[in-house]
Amino acid sequence: MSEATTDAETNDGGVEASTGANRETNTWEDSLLTVRDLDAGYGDLQILTDVDLDVRDGEYVTVVGPNGAGKSTVMKSVFGLTNRMGGTIEYAGSDITGSRPEDIIYEGLGYVPQNDNIFTSLSVQENLEMGAYILDEIPEAAIEAVYDRFPILRERKDQKAGTMSGGQRQMLAMGRALMLDPDLLLLDEPSAGLAPDLVDDMFDRIDGINDDGTAILMVEQNAKEALRRCDRGYVLVDGQNRYEDTGDALLADEQVRQDFLGG
Repeated sequence: MSEATTDAETNDGGVEASTGANRETNTWEDSLLTVRDLDAGYGDLQILTDVDLDVRDGEYVTVVGPNGAGKSTVMKSVFGLTNRMGGTIEYAGSDITGSRPEDIIYEGLGYVPQNDNIFTSLSVQENLEMGAYILDEIPEAAIEAVYDRFPILRERKDQKAGTMSGGQRQMLAMGRALMLDPDLLLLDEPSAGLAPDLVDDMFDRIDGINDDGTAILMVEQNAKEALRRCDRGYVLVDGQNRYEDTGDALLADEQVRQDFLGG
C-alpha cells in the first residue's frame, strides 16, 4: 500500500490534515483518478450530488457508507455505466467524462462489478482470454501471472466458471480484470456473498494486487476491515461526500464509528 498521511502531516496536495476524520474533501495534484462535482444516476433518478473523489498512483482507496448511499453508483459512473448529469471525471490526465465502457478499458482501467462478473458457461481459461479481447493476441504471460496470483484457477482452468465456489468466482473476476494490466482496479463489494472464513483471504489477495503497484478503488460492505487495510477512505451518505481521511483516522473517529461502523 502507498504511504498514508497521518493527522499531523501535510498531504501531497498541500492540504494540512485535520485531527480526526475530515468533513472537507481534500484535492490532490498527482491524482490518477479525479472525480469533481459528480452528479449521476439512472434515467432521471439522481443518486449522486457533487461527489469529489481522488485516487493517486498506487493508492488503495475505499468507499464506505450506509446502504443506498450511492457507493456502487460512483464506481459505475467512473466506468461509464450511469447517466452523468454534471461534473467531470479524469483518468491519467485524460477527460473520460461521458466515455463509454468499451472506450474506457483502453485507458488502463479495470472494473469488477459485484454481480454478473464472469461468463458462467465458459471455462476459467476462456474467461481469462475474454479479459484480453481487445488485444490482437492472447497474452500468455498475463494468463500465467493470473495463475501465479490465484493458483486455484490454474488447477481449475478447464472447469466451467459457473460450477465454481463464490470465492473462486471472485478470484476469476479479478483475474480477468487484471489481464490488461490496469493501473487502477475498481472493485465493487468483493467480499459480498463469501463465507466468513474466506473474507480475510480475499482482502489479502487485494492487498497483494495493490502491493504490486496497481491502484485500488473499492466499495465494500465490510467497512471496518476495508478501512483498516486501505490508505484513504471516503464515507458517502445520501449520494454526497460526508467524510474523507486516512483509513486509520476514520476508524478512530467516534462519530464515524457510531454512525457507520456499528460503534
